[in-house]
Amino acid sequence: MKPMGTLLATALLAGCATLADAGSDVDVAVIDRNTGERLHTWRHAGRLYVAGTPGNRYAVELRNRTGGRVLTVLSVDGVNAVTGQTAAAHQSGYVLDAGMRAEVAGWRKSMEEVAAFYFTALPDSYAARTGRPDNVGVIGVAVYRERAEPWPGRDAPVSRQEAERATAGAGEPPAAPAAQASAAAPTRDAAERKAAAQERIGTGHGERMNAPTRYTEFRRAGDRPHEVITIHYDSRANLIAQGIIPAPRVPLPRPFPGGFVPDPA
Repeated sequence: MKPMGTLLATALLAGCATLADAGSDVDVAVIDRNTGERLHTWRHAGRLYVAGTPGNRYAVELRNRTGGRVLTVLSVDGVNAVTGQTAAAHQSGYVLDAGMRAEVAGWRKSMEEVAAFYFTALPDSYAARTGRPDNVGVIGVAVYRERAEPWPGRDAPVSRQEAERATAGAGEPPAAPAAQASAAAPTRDAAERKAAAQERIGTGHGERMNAPTRYTEFRRAGDRPHEVITIHYDSRANLIAQGIIPAPRVPLPRPFPGGFVPDPA
């Protein structure tokens, strides 16, 4: 398979913060760009989840943990973040140098700009607005190592990748067999969770931002990615309703909290 054009990740970030255990070759995390917070990663049934705040911009953070260059193909809601195509692992992505950390903060619009990622209601997501709503709510990164031997000639376009800000998760395992449906009525907790659930969220196509990048040559070591990292996301309310995030505990009133009788306000 002929590699596609690839962009070089050019936004090298200082520091080396601890990231989620989201991959062996590349660590992936999601950054809330409104708060600067690295979103907590929740593990549930073998999958990784983060809770997004509707309206907040975000970025996907990528860190190359290997001693060589890697190509990272970024999919958001089933859409390639560089080309806008329905995502496939063999497409264009961002190349990270050894040990490099970078953030992908939006949909690539040109070699100079991206349109910001932001959490939004599903109908406003870029995927839904372009007629592709089926895979909204998931971020994926396909990682390719670089072929070690010299590349004789340049008879085919090379994959090229970009980097700015990015978040991600670990490879998604095969889905477990579905449990047999019970004839019993749903429990009260399940009913309360269902009632609390909100509309799913997706990723919008926001304002233009300066994010220069450049092309680089990259030859993949194989036709298949070395690893695929997957992070699912939704609103905190929905993740609580699904039992992925534990519901906050409400403290019970205490009969003897102590102290003397104060004057009323």
